[in-house]
Amino acid sequence: MAIGFLIGITANLAGMFLYISLVMQKEFEVVLEQATDEGILGSIIALGAILNFVPFFVFIKKKQDYRARGVLMATILSAFIILITKFL
Repeated sequence: MAIGFLIGITANLAGMFLYISLVMQKEFEVVLEQATDEGILGSIIALGAILNFVPFFVFIKKKQDYRARGVLMATILSAFIILITKFL
C-alpha cells in the first residue's frame, strides 16, 4: 500500500505541475503562492488529483489491489487537504 500511496502523491503533484506548466504557463512556485493568497489552492490540487485515475486503474487491471488501495488513500488525503484549504 505504501508504494501505491507514494505513486498517488507523485501523480497528484505531477498533475498539478502539468496543469500549471501547460495551461497557466507560469512558474510552479509563483502559481502556488498566488493560489494560496487567492484561496484557489484546493482547485489546483483537485485538478492534479485527476491524474490519479491512471495508476489506480492500471493497478486494478493488473490485480494489484493493495497498490490501488494506496492510490485511493492518496486521493482521499488530497480531498482532505482540499477540504482544509476551503475552510481556512
